Amino acid sequence: MKVEPFLLERFFAEHEFSARRLLCASDCETLSLGELLALEPGAEERFSELRLGYTETAGGPGLRRDIASLYEGIGADDVLVFSGAEEAIFVFMNAVLAAGDGVVVHAPCYQSLASVAAAAGCRVTRWPAVAERGWALDPGDLAALAGAGTRAVAVNFPHNPTGYLPVRREFSALVEAARSLGLILFSDEVYRFLEYDPADRLPAACELYEKGISLGVMSKAFGLAGLRLGWVACRDRGILRAMAAMKDYTTICAAAPSEFLAGVALRRREAVLGRCLGTVRANLGLLDRFLARHSDRFSWVRPKAGPVAFPALRSAAASDDFCSRLLREQGVLLAPGRLFQAGPAHFRIGFGRADFAEGLSEFDLFLEGKNPG
Repeated sequence: MKVEPFLLERFFAEHEFSARRLLCASDCETLSLGELLALEPGAEERFSELRLGYTETAGGPGLRRDIASLYEGIGADDVLVFSGAEEAIFVFMNAVLAAGDGVVVHAPCYQSLASVAAAAGCRVTRWPAVAERGWALDPGDLAALAGAGTRAVAVNFPHNPTGYLPVRREFSALVEAARSLGLILFSDEVYRFLEYDPADRLPAACELYEKGISLGVMSKAFGLAGLRLGWVACRDRGILRAMAAMKDYTTICAAAPSEFLAGVALRRREAVLGRCLGTVRANLGLLDRFLARHSDRFSWVRPKAGPVAFPALRSAAASDDFCSRLLREQGVLLAPGRLFQAGPAHFRIGFGRADFAEGLSEFDLFLEGKNPG
């Protein structure tokens, strides 16, 4: 199996920990170990007593119950735990799909949703969303895109990198389109719970559809990327069995400390998510004002959820050159649209972290031709 280079991850490998300011992060400000353990009485003592043996392949029963509590009509046996969302994507594409199967993939996208399927021998058809339509997908397009032999459709709401979120009626129509075509619906929901208006939150795909697979992770909405813990929730036990069997050849099981800490965060999710959402909302206000001041330079579709947006340069210049200059001259990192196989003028900006205001100020200085010293 030969997978093409993961453009975004290679970009981060080169720049993420050397850039002075990271203005394209896709996660939220994290917690320290002490801050997390302090959220639950007795957690620190229980953590210090944790035995560092293997965990269950599916994930510990308590953790799976905690994850299931995020959903309606989902139990612990409908959950399979992975070492991050990336492993879950890789395992799904290789365990459930077969060479020659067709897969429709929401685009632009996190590259692995398309590249892993292609490397597994699947026929990948992109379902393009464009800024001119507010990054919206038309559910009516799915039938034309899903030709003979198509097995699955992969979507991402709230969307990375645009922050797009359909209204419930549109998402329900997409689910019904997948059902009518007999497609598995792989739904990347890692930014769920970061809706700016909670009334906009969609039901999970696993709640609405018997062949719906909801992908979740502790990295994004919960701001706990260092735990490297994700999951899928699905009511189709055949799909879960196939994924569990493939997982025997990847990580086998998650790390015991990560499972323990994820459980604390999930049980105390009101505090954890509230903290992250507060940071995102405050920083979005800063970004609103920044882009209004520079409306002659940038256009954008304001996101409805999540900590990322996908503005575009109004000039004909490619964002690759623009982002390279910003990094070289100011030490500030943005992610050019090329990394998402999107239009060359776009770039991803992330506003989920506590130092966003400082990074934005330095971006301002760059635009004004000044050096921060």
